[in-house]
Amino acid sequence: MSDWLLALHSSTDTLGIAVVSAQAPLSAAQVVCRPMGRALTNALPSVLDEILPASEWPGIRRLAVATGPGGFTGTRLTVVLARTLAQQLQCPLDGVSSFALMAPRLQLTLPAPQRGEPFSIIQDLPRRGRVAGRYQVRDGWNQDNATCADLDFRELQHPALLQAADQPAPALTMAVDVACDVLQLLRCCVDRHASDALGPWDSVLPIYPTSPVGSV
Repeated sequence: MSDWLLALHSSTDTLGIAVVSAQAPLSAAQVVCRPMGRALTNALPSVLDEILPASEWPGIRRLAVATGPGGFTGTRLTVVLARTLAQQLQCPLDGVSSFALMAPRLQLTLPAPQRGEPFSIIQDLPRRGRVAGRYQVRDGWNQDNATCADLDFRELQHPALLQAADQPAPALTMAVDVACDVLQLLRCCVDRHASDALGPWDSVLPIYPTSPVGSV
């Protein structure tokens, strides 16, 4: 049985799963993205089993999950599954916001003089306001040789509802790319596994700013 590192992302209607052997480079990762919609509710374990058979789950050495903001049901389902696996397998779990995962690639769209400086990512929610997080990415960040260390990028403010008067700048519009973002999530998992970082499963909760979740 191999040792595995696993990342799960379902903050949108598309499920993203990325897995790599703990002994292999990130370039060897298997990344699968599958539009699921409401089918995710019943199909999540079986889809994971297709990609990483359940017989291999005891070999999972670390997990990572996107915690949102995003669709409440999809995000919650993967967080619950990740927490359950981490608890049962007694392995670390990393929770990373979906905004933090997209921050490094979105930062590349900023004008060159603003790269490396703090910026916000904003999502407009119809009839529910705006959600924003604040980020800083190392100037010159390149995903081909990047890591997830604090020196590469930081989440300065977790995603939360903005007050009507708040106008953060510079600001970029949220844009999920599940294939890129779940690979970035796996990169975080690989880096934290290499550094033997703590990853308590019970502190990982879904982020859904318009409907706070206090427990799973």
